[in-house]
Amino acid sequence: MSEAKSLKVTMVRSIHGRLKSHQACVRGLGIRRIHNPVIVKDTPENRGMMNRVSYLLKVEEA
Repeated sequence: MSEAKSLKVTMVRSIHGRLKSHQACVRGLGIRRIHNPVIVKDTPENRGMMNRVSYLLKVEEA
């Protein structure tokens, strides 16, 4: 069984003034503040949230 890949996600733009659903996606990924990276599993659910708010994020392979 292969180990699940992970991604390093960093918020580079503020969520203030964004749609509530976009704010919820950022919170759902576990991101709390700008320039504070978090490690998330590479799952379809997380990919969908990252795609929706891609204009706020920087995503790298971890």
